[in-house]
Amino acid sequence: MKIQDSVALVTGANRGLGASFARALLAAGARKVYAAARDPSSVDIPGVHAVRLDVTRPGEVLAAARDFGDVSLLINNAGIARGQGLLAGQASIDALRAELDVNVFGPLAVSQAFAPHLAANGGGAIVNVLSVLSWLSLPGSGTYSASKAAAWSLTNGLRNELRAQGTQVVGVHVAFMETDMAAGFSGPKAHPDDVVRQVLAAVEAGEDEVLADDIARNVKLGLSARPGVYLGTPAR
Repeated sequence: MKIQDSVALVTGANRGLGASFARALLAAGARKVYAAARDPSSVDIPGVHAVRLDVTRPGEVLAAARDFGDVSLLINNAGIARGQGLLAGQASIDALRAELDVNVFGPLAVSQAFAPHLAANGGGAIVNVLSVLSWLSLPGSGTYSASKAAAWSLTNGLRNELRAQGTQVVGVHVAFMETDMAAGFSGPKAHPDDVVRQVLAAVEAGEDEVLADDIARNVKLGLSARPGVYLGTPAR
């Protein structure tokens, strides 16, 4: 599909990567951009249509699908990270439930609701923002990694099930970005605008996956290594 004259909906569009998507879509000639956030007043991007959408609220998802039937490009960007390991008792369980609700069930609900519109509008595309942690689990991020691994599987399943209606499904893997979510990390970070540039190019090229930085590319290569990179470093 082409970004020019498309109608896009971006979840979590009030800051970070979501805001970069909204701005870039307008710059690339999208006819309309719905910038969705739990609080639409937090969206401050000239030219977009700020709309209310909490992806964990079924009523808001259905209302968005009812009101924005012209969407041809859906970008599932909204996500949370609780920064929790797996062995912290109830805190781990609560964190994982919250992350699954936003990072997995949210994109599934929004994709289900908008899939008929995408079909009616020529097939269109869905972009799911994943993570390099779809493939790795690091200390202190075990629950987030589990949610992103599930989101990766969800993305692959949606691609299979939506292929017949001509809907492209793009999974985006990236490590750390210059956003609030990675503010506490001091290592190399990708710029959101660069990630968005790669994603929009992939959409127009009909690609299924974006490895947006060197870390994501190297980890993907390491999945088939012996031992696989996802096994971590053995204790000595």
